[in-house]
Order: sequence, then C-alpha cells, then structure tokens
Amino acid sequence: MKKILSMAIACFFTWNYSLAQTNGNESKIGLGLEAAFPAGDFKDVADYGIGVSLLYQKPVAKNLNITGSVGYLRFHGPAVFSNIKYKQGFVPIKAGARYFIVPHVYGAGEFGVSISTANGYGSGTSFSYAPSLGTEFPVSKTGTVDVGLRYENWSRSTGTLSFLGLRAGYNF
Repeated sequence: MKKILSMAIACFFTWNYSLAQTNGNESKIGLGLEAAFPAGDFKDVADYGIGVSLLYQKPVAKNLNITGSVGYLRFHGPAVFSNIKYKQGFVPIKAGARYFIVPHVYGAGEFGVSISTANGYGSGTSFSYAPSLGTEFPVSKTGTVDVGLRYENWSRSTGTLSFLGLRAGYNF
C-alpha cells in the first residue's frame, strides 16, 4: 500500500510540474494534515483518526476548481478485546469541485472510494462522499494556506462509517 501511495504522490508532482510549465502555475498541489472525529455508530468503535493528504486543484472557470485527492487516515479506538485496541488505516481517493463563494472562502464536494488497509470493522472498499467548507488564503506569491472542515461518509453493503474531518494544508 505504501508503494501505491508513493507512486500516486510522484504522479501528482510530475503532472503538476508539467502543467506549471505550460499553463503559468494555474494548477495547485497541496500537502495537508488530517484529523477525523467519528460520528454515528463509528463513534462506538473509533475515538479519533489522524493522517495526511495530497490535494490537486485545476481551475476550470472563474471561482471554480476541479479537485483530486488521495491520502491516508488511521483511526484509533478503545480496547476491543482485553488489551487489543482498534487501529485501522484507510486510503481515501476522491475527485470533486471547489467553488469560491467569496474570495478565500469555498464550498466543496467530493466523491470517490475509501480502501481499508487491514481486516476488521469497516474493511474493504467503500463509496465515499464529502461536502466541506473552508478558507484558502495566500501567504506568498505561489503558496496558500488551506483550512477546511468536512463531513465524510463511507458506505458499503455491510454498513456506514462517518466522521467530521479537519484538514490543514499548504498549497503550492
């Protein structure tokens, strides 16, 4: 799984670099830290999640960007059996759109899949969707800080996992 994530990151960097050479840095790529707070029935199994993400944005119209993201989230929880604690990783892969409502404030929506990296509660591949609100403000000529709050839901035939997510990242 680490090889797949490493290859995805390399592809994003290569693609972004080639677009920057031809389009004058219109596209952005961002690295982010993630925090997740389980909701619904998922709260009974997991206490919190932490992770990293890679976000790609490409402007397609005024105030509108299409997005693609990949990341890794690991959820931690209380002891399931005696001293065995719940720990499970997921790789969410999503595509979507980000619309800037006013300068530096956006609403976004993404959909895709979440792939479990281990066996256990919620293992397998799930359909995911994530509406969000956030702010992205410039801190240099080419860099922006991006902070967003989202509700994310992962659904499959055996159940649903949902959580509130917080992402803080840097886009360049």
